[in-house]
Amino acid sequence: MLHAEARHRARRSPQGEYVPLAEQDPALWDWQGIGEAEALLRAASNLGSIGRYQLEAALQSAHVHRCWTGEANWAEVVQLYDALFELAASPVVAVNRALAIAEVHGPEVGLAAMSDAKDDPRLAEYQPYWAARAELLAKTGAHLEARQAYDMAIGLERDPAVRCFLQRRQSAWQVPKPKI
Repeated sequence: MLHAEARHRARRSPQGEYVPLAEQDPALWDWQGIGEAEALLRAASNLGSIGRYQLEAALQSAHVHRCWTGEANWAEVVQLYDALFELAASPVVAVNRALAIAEVHGPEVGLAAMSDAKDDPRLAEYQPYWAARAELLAKTGAHLEARQAYDMAIGLERDPAVRCFLQRRQSAWQVPKPKI
């Protein structure tokens, strides 16, 4: 939680627009909070027992490290998601794992990894699933499916800034509207 809270100020532009982690300005992060999170993560790792929250914190730490240094650490992120999936095989973990896999092996492989979770009824109204699916579909050139997934994500999102971000992503991919 400290890792996530430390990035709070960078999640919105001065105009109030949503800013995803990959595009955040690390200068806006609370580095004291990140330092505290890292110290707690190191202390937890010294206990010799790995748990769900420790793995979640390690994932946050890996994302912070990548954004700060520019080093691609996606293979390590996949390993952490694999371990987390072993402990907590939730559809949310499956979606995030699939996105990390896509960074390492490409969007087609990421979509295949995501397909295991797609029939889980908990994802039907889970906006990040639809946004992730849309992004991967767009990258594979499956424009009609991508548009439909973006439409679902946009329709499920309650935050106007995130909804606007999703609309911009949909437009950026130039996902054509179906012909009527």
